[in-house]
Amino acid sequence: MGKAHTGLTEAEVEQYRRDGYVFPVPVMSREEAAAYRARLEAFEAASGGPIAGNMRHKSHLLFTWANEIAHHPRILDAVESILGPDILLWGSSFFIKEPHTTAYVSWHQDATYWGLDGSDVVTAWVALADAPVESGAMTFWPRSHQQLQLPHKDTFAEDNLLSRGQEIAVEVPETEGVAVPLRAGEMSLHHVLLVHGSKANTTSDRRIGFALRYIPTRLAQTKAEDRAMLVRGTDTYGHFALEPQPVADLDEAALAAHAESMGAQVAALYQGTDRKEFRA
Repeated sequence: MGKAHTGLTEAEVEQYRRDGYVFPVPVMSREEAAAYRARLEAFEAASGGPIAGNMRHKSHLLFTWANEIAHHPRILDAVESILGPDILLWGSSFFIKEPHTTAYVSWHQDATYWGLDGSDVVTAWVALADAPVESGAMTFWPRSHQQLQLPHKDTFAEDNLLSRGQEIAVEVPETEGVAVPLRAGEMSLHHVLLVHGSKANTTSDRRIGFALRYIPTRLAQTKAEDRAMLVRGTDTYGHFALEPQPVADLDEAALAAHAESMGAQVAALYQGTDRKEFRA
């Protein structure tokens, strides 16, 4: 007997297409999430501080446990419900807010600087720790993905967790925002054009989210040669050089693959600036 498919229900797919998001979607047990958090924090303890810079991004190329999350069947089944069976993982990023700190994410759309030639892009935001509203949980502006790409301005603000500190250059009706609290082991899914943001963490625990950016294999990069990992199905298009899965954490092959992919992604995301690596 084949493995049961744990994709979204028809109602959840309809909500995603109408509102631009769906949550909460159960992925793993709290115990599994805690085990992944422990692996992350073991690395941080060994390296002397929170994961940062380029290592915060495309971490699934560096760590076998992050790659396991990216390939989790419940995540991929849910994403397949939206994108279809042939799926690339284009990127991943840790969004961590330390307790009682001022880090935030301004109102923005993910697609602004990505350079992809279509908007069929799903972000799976996986909570490795509880993310109540007080921790700086995300807030979504429902149906804002229907407005297509909106103008943004770069701020490079120090406490902004985004790559360019970008924020939307239009007024966002705060009263329409929907808070997205998640428990450890749950995820939200949102559309690449959905306007969203999050405030500071006022709790005594870290808010740890692992954001995974999935695309159908038919999409292409318009800014630079780019790389992605095939996580389900087949790629008959060849728009992206395919990335290898890590065999061991931070081994020579993993570090080399990550460095090559970071070069391609930084070239796209920071086009028009003099930056050569992620700022945070």
